[in-house]
Amino acid sequence: MPDFTSALYLGLHHPSSSLRPWSQFTTGVPAALSSPPEGCAVAQKVAQLQCCERGTLGTSTLHLFWDLFGMLAGRPVAIYLDAGAYPIVRWGVERAGARGVPVRTFSHHNADELQHRLKQDAGGRTRPWVVTDAFCPGCGKLAPLAAYMECAREYGGCLVLDDTQALGILGHSPGPRAPYGRGGGGAVPWAQIRGPDVIVVSSMAKAFGAPIAVLAGCQAAVEDFESNSQTRVHCSPPSIAAIRAAERALIVNREWGDSLRRRLARLVVHFRHRTARAGFSFRGGIFPVQTLVPYPDMDAVGLHKRLSELGTRTVLHDARNGSGARISFLITCRHAPREIEVAAGRLARSVSCATRPAGASATA
Repeated sequence: MPDFTSALYLGLHHPSSSLRPWSQFTTGVPAALSSPPEGCAVAQKVAQLQCCERGTLGTSTLHLFWDLFGMLAGRPVAIYLDAGAYPIVRWGVERAGARGVPVRTFSHHNADELQHRLKQDAGGRTRPWVVTDAFCPGCGKLAPLAAYMECAREYGGCLVLDDTQALGILGHSPGPRAPYGRGGGGAVPWAQIRGPDVIVVSSMAKAFGAPIAVLAGCQAAVEDFESNSQTRVHCSPPSIAAIRAAERALIVNREWGDSLRRRLARLVVHFRHRTARAGFSFRGGIFPVQTLVPYPDMDAVGLHKRLSELGTRTVLHDARNGSGARISFLITCRHAPREIEVAAGRLARSVSCATRPAGASATA
């Protein structure tokens, strides 16, 4: 069954035989008391990829955002949240709001509205924290990071990014031979934004295939986080096995990452060309999350079911809201061109003659 539901974009699976061995799964010691040296090395290498001064590990982005925003209580800070932010980011922001931190939202990817709101609030003494996903898989676009950064800096604030989607995919110096850029450092090197007022939180569980997260920023910001983190005191740190997987991911990225990204880009382009020939349009550009553009009378829930019955697994978003449901195909380096051919044909066959978009063929 062709499976287009995995977010392991570079195809990294990390079988145990490929990892350095470990003598125990966890230390049993909170991270606030002791961190494995290899974990510190992993965090630092990821921070360097992201053009940041220092990094620190977390079990997940939920742990990191929970602490990062929770520690703002009582500080002269206001949060400005992009309305399209991922739920985990929102949960962290909601904690800050519950602890008295002012929270404002602005329209998705609307830097002009952000600027207007910051200007309205400029008479106060709060420092703005502008919060967004670097890449939004829902709309298939990168946030206007340079514009957000400029807005935050104008009012003495900082930019906080969830870069989970872009880490391992985007990088510096994009061009015809490197459509995603080079290095896999994510949105910060891609957008060429950097500085002590940028904080980046990323999971390594997608492109890099390691269930671990990193918070990166300037030295002072990371030290502030580690000094005030509650989950570092009350929760277990990342497991040694997860750290070993992250180690291997960084080695693979250094040695073969750019070639894997070139292969991935070719597969995504092939998918877009093949489905376009069948009459379908997808959001996402060259990014490996490809979301079907709705066509007249499209029933996303029914289409998802028919594709599954034909043997093709896809991701169904917002199924509880039938009118807003969406279908995505997630492309990885492990897909073969033949699987993409099969998926395009099954997509065309799954759409009835009455609802097929113009140009689609039932035998595509």
